[in-house]
Amino acid sequence: MWLWVVIIVIAAAVVLAVLAAALRARRTQQLKGRFGPEYDRVAADAPTRREAEAELREREQRHEEFDLRPLEPRKADQYRSRWQNLQAGFVDDPGGSVIEADELIRAVMKDRGYPVEDFETRASDLSVDHADVVQNYRTAHGIAIAHEMGDAHTETLRTALRHYRALFDELVETRDVVET
Repeated sequence: MWLWVVIIVIAAAVVLAVLAAALRARRTQQLKGRFGPEYDRVAADAPTRREAEAELREREQRHEEFDLRPLEPRKADQYRSRWQNLQAGFVDDPGGSVIEADELIRAVMKDRGYPVEDFETRASDLSVDHADVVQNYRTAHGIAIAHEMGDAHTETLRTALRHYRALFDELVETRDVVET
């Protein structure tokens, strides 16, 4: 009789261990699917995969607390006009255009309902919905900082502007707006 109890307990433990491993693997795949390259970046920076995944789950939870909203079409058009102006100004002032693009991204984020405290918070918050372009944002911001320190050439600034544009296009998209 005791032998059967031990066998059943061991079998149950094995089944639970297999289920737990499967659930962890599924959650990892979900996070990789949602965060894309950002998952790899966070995993590389964290001491363990578990801590990296905990950080990404915290981002998701924080994101759920935001009151995110699409831009009204009129506001989106105003932002597009500002973008066209700063892009046109690139020829005469590449560095100024990059700095203005960074400021414009912050303004759009604020109007959409994102907190805009500091860069790392902004990038983390964006990674939940815009995982495909958040690395572009990180790169562009790094170039903007290099420019402020006098260490960015025109071609590098052009790259930054293209990266900002990829994020800008996603943030200004208005297809989710319901007309009333």
